[in-house]
Amino acid sequence: MQVKRTIRIIFLMFFLSPIFSWSAENDPYIYILGVVQDAGFPQTGCYEVHCLPAWENTDLRRGATSIALVDPRSNRKFIFEATPHFPQQFYSLHIEAPDSRYNLEGIFLTHAHIGHYTGLMFLGHEAMGAASVPVYAMPRMHEYLRNNGPWSQLVKFNNIDLNLLQNEQIQKFDETSISPFLVPHRDEYSETVGYRIQGPAKSALFIPDIDKWSDWEINIIELLHTVDYALIDATFFADGELGMRDMSQIPHPFVTESMELFDNLPVVDKNKVWFIHMNHTNPLLDPNSEESKQVLRAGFNIATEGTRLPL
Repeated sequence: MQVKRTIRIIFLMFFLSPIFSWSAENDPYIYILGVVQDAGFPQTGCYEVHCLPAWENTDLRRGATSIALVDPRSNRKFIFEATPHFPQQFYSLHIEAPDSRYNLEGIFLTHAHIGHYTGLMFLGHEAMGAASVPVYAMPRMHEYLRNNGPWSQLVKFNNIDLNLLQNEQIQKFDETSISPFLVPHRDEYSETVGYRIQGPAKSALFIPDIDKWSDWEINIIELLHTVDYALIDATFFADGELGMRDMSQIPHPFVTESMELFDNLPVVDKNKVWFIHMNHTNPLLDPNSEESKQVLRAGFNIATEGTRLPL
């Protein structure tokens, strides 16, 4: 009897395992397309020792911060941010989630700084000549694109279809949802948002740009408890990174500040953190730097292109 039971278990494991495997392989996930601050790496005009290798070796170059949501169940894909490196990132997403299967259901924008929306130009009349690509934006961002050239031409020629977002309003797409939330930042032309991305099993925060955590009325630690991943602003590693420049005028939370803030969290919560949106001066761009090793030893993660985070 025991032998028959064992054989039956082996039989079920053998024939059912492809089903379970298929289910896991078809879960929605986040796919990281770029990790650098708006201007990419190396940055224009930077001929310092940290930039020169990337000018001489194109394999070392890295694009501005962008992520994708890929849903194999519904054959949908979404892009967060339209960066100046949009052509390469669009191709990378095509390789990951081919256009022949996956429909681009939307581009979600956080704000009107160059690394986050200017890639829309590649959808336009002089480039891709796209047709009605859904672009999701908050009210000020929505009006900015509609009423200012050359972006207004994208609307006029129906290259993009603007969709209005509201703070904390959920956009539902089958088993996934996306909701924006306002964050403090330099808002010259638009408000700034982060996004909560919800999958069938897990959820993520995407906050590539924010001022100091203390400037936000929301407690980032409490928010961190409610998700499985937090891709957060890591523009600068520490004060003094820009030489003599007054960094109080660019009030991003330093990585060192975030690490100190999260220091007492349990390891499981530290593991949720993925530092992203790194300036060309940030030593975290070098995986062999002592700073990178310090971050990883502390239990945090550093975002890299091609990373998949299952939802």
